[in-house]
Amino acid sequence: MRLRTLLTTVAAGAALLAPALVAVPAAAGAPAGCTASDAEIYAAPGAVTGAPGELLACRPTTLPGVPHNIKMKAWKVRYASTDHKGAKNVISGFVAVPEAPWTKGGSRPVVAFNPGTSGSGLQCALSKQMSGQYVDHYEGPNIAEFLKAGFAVAATDGVGYLDGQVHTYMVGANAGHALLDVVRTARQIPGGDLKADGKVGIAGYSEGGAASLWGAQLAASYAPELNVAGAAAGGVPGDLKITAKQLNGSLFAGFLADALVGLNAAYPEMPFTELMNANGEKAIKDVKSHCLFGTLAVFLGAKVENFSKDGLTLEQIYALRGPGGVTWGEIIDRQKLGVGIGTPSSGARYKIGFPVFQYRGFFEEIIPHETEDATRAAYCKAGITTQWNMSYPAEHLTTDWLAAGDVTRFLGDRFEGKPTEGNC
Repeated sequence: MRLRTLLTTVAAGAALLAPALVAVPAAAGAPAGCTASDAEIYAAPGAVTGAPGELLACRPTTLPGVPHNIKMKAWKVRYASTDHKGAKNVISGFVAVPEAPWTKGGSRPVVAFNPGTSGSGLQCALSKQMSGQYVDHYEGPNIAEFLKAGFAVAATDGVGYLDGQVHTYMVGANAGHALLDVVRTARQIPGGDLKADGKVGIAGYSEGGAASLWGAQLAASYAPELNVAGAAAGGVPGDLKITAKQLNGSLFAGFLADALVGLNAAYPEMPFTELMNANGEKAIKDVKSHCLFGTLAVFLGAKVENFSKDGLTLEQIYALRGPGGVTWGEIIDRQKLGVGIGTPSSGARYKIGFPVFQYRGFFEEIIPHETEDATRAAYCKAGITTQWNMSYPAEHLTTDWLAAGDVTRFLGDRFEGKPTEGNC
């Protein structure tokens, strides 16, 4: 999809609005079977008592958003996880397992998948879109590639798609925990037949690429029992400050709007809503009601300076302090990828003991090249086996599809234990 086509689609998406959702009490305890209603899957969290990755509810589903009529079993899931502050939370997602037998030795592997940006409206959750409840997404072909290769897919919606919530867009620990925990969840589904010794691959693009690398960085400490064989991450906004500078006032300012509202949802104690003027108050409502293309249309060319009472710039927002004196800039820097990483034998905070594939399009126009290239360079400097490809002849969105075959082959080789070398 070239830029002209994308913008045409964006304009058409401006009219998409969120449907009403009805909250019901959450089901208590692990399910004896997958008999939850759709409303129970997406109900407000309530009290959370499950261990990370515990399956709280599930229901069989079909995935018409995944092309090629692949025979599979699929379930929507509701599961427990851990947020960026260490508190328990609840997340939705789906699991899909091909009906064709796995014939390449060992137990069937699972790909932990985080989608690219879906938008922040509750209707935008990937599990809803792939099951046909609402369609404003582009990840179906990529999911199909994994399933055709025989891999199971455990896909997280990410934090903030349950009733009454807001998606915590680009909050690293939330994304990484959710991605690792959905694999744990996938192995608990009655009739799912996924084994604890199955290898795990991590994959995602754009927002999902950032989540994939956060999952890679957190795997050893947060989910050491998972046998992660490799991670693939493309179009990665590794440094949010560099990315925000390019997005502000651009054709793609909607991504910045999603990030600002998402960060506020994760850090409500920080100054934000009280700073807004009338335009800002409307902008928050717009973010919460639209999916990807609707958000891009509404915020086309928008500048952050126009939404606060004092006309605050990004740099002035970064300087604002919250409780304990922490600044917005410090919080945003916590989301930066490639910081504190190392090999298993290092003393690094985040130990990565498996190969990583990173990539971007040659004509990337949304994420600054400098931050994508810098994330790759950080992995190389840390001694992590890193494959890199920036030769895809495409812009941001199309690269997601062009790289799907390479991502699938990379993970397949890792599942089969084939040796790999980086190209740092």
